[in-house]
Amino acid sequence: MMKVLVTGSAGFIGFHLTDKLLKSGYEVVGIDNINEYYDPALKFARLAQSGIEQEKVLWHREVQSSSFPAYRFIRMNTENQGELMSLCAREKFDIIVHLAAQAGVRYSIQNPDAYAQSNLVSFLNILEVSRHTAIKHLVYASSSSVYGLNENMPFSVEHNVDHPVSLYAASKKANELMAHTYSHLYRIPTSGLRFFTVYGPWGRPDMAYFLFADAITKGKPIQVFNHGKMKRDFTYVDDIVNGIISVMVKPAEPDPNWSGKNPDPARSTAPYRILNIGNNEPVELMHFIQEIEKGMGREAIKEMRGVQPGDVTATWANVDDLIENFGYQPKVSIEEGIKSFTSWYRAYYQQ
Repeated sequence: MMKVLVTGSAGFIGFHLTDKLLKSGYEVVGIDNINEYYDPALKFARLAQSGIEQEKVLWHREVQSSSFPAYRFIRMNTENQGELMSLCAREKFDIIVHLAAQAGVRYSIQNPDAYAQSNLVSFLNILEVSRHTAIKHLVYASSSSVYGLNENMPFSVEHNVDHPVSLYAASKKANELMAHTYSHLYRIPTSGLRFFTVYGPWGRPDMAYFLFADAITKGKPIQVFNHGKMKRDFTYVDDIVNGIISVMVKPAEPDPNWSGKNPDPARSTAPYRILNIGNNEPVELMHFIQEIEKGMGREAIKEMRGVQPGDVTATWANVDDLIENFGYQPKVSIEEGIKSFTSWYRAYYQQ
């Protein structure tokens, strides 16, 4: 079975992806710097679910999973090109799934340098190691945030994405451009996945649904931006993971029909592609909140607010390419997904 490097393996999506890969028979090496953007205890708890004991996690030290013989974890920074190169040269990975990044739209407004380091320098390092260690396929996380001021719905990978409204979104668009350059120059197969508002158990505490559950538990008000007139293509994490794996095993190939006179931005004469991964079914924010209220067993105290800088009012993913070419089919409804999340939340925090 193929050997896969998962960066950000202590993160929300990285944890779920690693778990699914291991249960499917892949050999996995996970890396993560376990930074303090949100509570590291949650990241260590995720690792513990995969048999990685916290007391054994030291910088630059490999830890063998006690639950999965095919899983090893290393705490390291992807900003360190030398260490990353040494790891990839030694392990000879078949595939890299690069999920490590500085997340958060609003955080990027106050902390721009974190995005330059985590999302640009790190991605350049990933491209360089892919080039020098003959990686067969690089799959990396982009974001629905790249659609920015685009108002054409549903969002298609064929749309123009030259008007981002946050540095986070700009950094993800930059990743796509950097990937194309390396695919063109060095023929590295790259697939960029634009994730649409991922949610589920073991999620990120900075995400709205997590903040809502926390506030409801503590009897504190929740901030409802744009007076609740928001729509998001909320996508359950298991559907996202299934989409990642279906793409991962089919490396990008050059498009023989691509033309520079009428260029498709999601394809190229290089082995390069961009794909949306979403639920393809936008949900109104107020309905989303109502489902969280049901799961938490109490009503939220709501504070209506205006649109926040860097936010977009709606997202909706066109996932036709994934459906037609990768057999992708999101299965989890918002009602099922939120019930699963709130059940996990209440158990984890012993509510």
